[in-house]
Amino acid sequence: MKLWGGRFRKKENKLMEEFNKSFDFDKVLYEKDIEGSIAHVYMQKICDLLTEEEANLITKGLVEIKDDIENGKLILEGNYEDIHSFVEINLIERIGEVGKKLHTARSRNDQVATDMRLYAKEKTQELISMISSFRNTIKEVANNNSVIMPGYTHLQRAQVVTFKHHLMAYYSMFTRDEKRLVNALEILDENPLGCGALAGTTHCIDREITKEKLGFKRNVENYMDGVSDRDYLLELMSDFSIIMMHLSRLSEELILWSTQEFGFVEIDDLYTTGSSIMPQKKNPDGAELIRGKTGRVYGNLIGLFTVMKGLPLAYNKDMQEDKEGFFDSVKQIEMCVQIMEKMIGTLKINEERMKQSVKGGFLNATEVADYLVKAGIPFRNAHSIVGSIVIYCEDNKKAIEDLTLEELGQFADVFEEDIYDFIDYENILNKGTKVLLK
Repeated sequence: MKLWGGRFRKKENKLMEEFNKSFDFDKVLYEKDIEGSIAHVYMQKICDLLTEEEANLITKGLVEIKDDIENGKLILEGNYEDIHSFVEINLIERIGEVGKKLHTARSRNDQVATDMRLYAKEKTQELISMISSFRNTIKEVANNNSVIMPGYTHLQRAQVVTFKHHLMAYYSMFTRDEKRLVNALEILDENPLGCGALAGTTHCIDREITKEKLGFKRNVENYMDGVSDRDYLLELMSDFSIIMMHLSRLSEELILWSTQEFGFVEIDDLYTTGSSIMPQKKNPDGAELIRGKTGRVYGNLIGLFTVMKGLPLAYNKDMQEDKEGFFDSVKQIEMCVQIMEKMIGTLKINEERMKQSVKGGFLNATEVADYLVKAGIPFRNAHSIVGSIVIYCEDNKKAIEDLTLEELGQFADVFEEDIYDFIDYENILNKGTKVLLK
């Protein structure tokens, strides 16, 4: 049964029917579709488009369909064009001709726009909660591990930091990510129901009623925009991509840190896998999958940008392609955030290995330059002097702090006994870089 077949002389080609249908993927919207329909029926009753008896019968039928889907009595399967057809056809089969009044003063265009906004709102709220929980886990693990470690630039040891400070950098990133989602949620919180196909309806309706019933903050102002806008999905998918980028960077660090070459951390067995041939292997597959799925989320974003870039107003069938990519991105990012939170929460920190790496990386070289500057030597000259000291240390297989005053004096005559306290790693963290301990 087609909801639109009256104007056609021929049946739809079977291949075209399969090509056109979206039920296999948009059936995840069943709850939002029914929620939107119940609000629409309530508005129809208030505006005298339905009698109270008709409205009650349709509402009861919609609630029963939802309940039957959720308890397994009604399976989301069959030869339906989309989730809207599934709900409406099943409603008519259950309550008869009165079910055909459900769609009065509504188009599938504003119906699907409403479904998608409701779904996007719910999933964004869920993701905000997940990000918030993840941030709390990062902070807890960071606070429990204020251990000294090398900080890197260009993957070369640069200056001494703490594991806490390093991890809290990601806390800051995910804090901004959460703010982006909150902002996107505020922007998308508009009710498109009542926009009709593109120009509203000649029926007397009250959009304030459906806005309140569905929990939207505002009504969409322009009907054509309301049925053809997918900006909010693009904004969310952009935010998802940034989150995935941050997760991927953290994944890369976990992968590096868990190698024998680094040995800084150990990822829990629960989030690693083994090799089918090499029994000693413990592979960081959780982190690697997050890193890999990042490209998938990027691809979904670019796909929707490409779909939307040349569309005239208002609705075009191209826009059916917004759903699979968005649904997939939501699924992937929710899994990735949860897996990463669990990996961070169960991470084992190798404090001694981190300290050893600090010792061998000349990470106090910048502080030696600062010491020389305090003694009156221009920074560029100090920079050159310390470079020579590092070469000397490499040639003699020594750390800077292991050099004698006599050795240091070969490079500048301003070194005194206080240089050793000045370049002690714990002292470095406790004076000029106190922020690293926070």
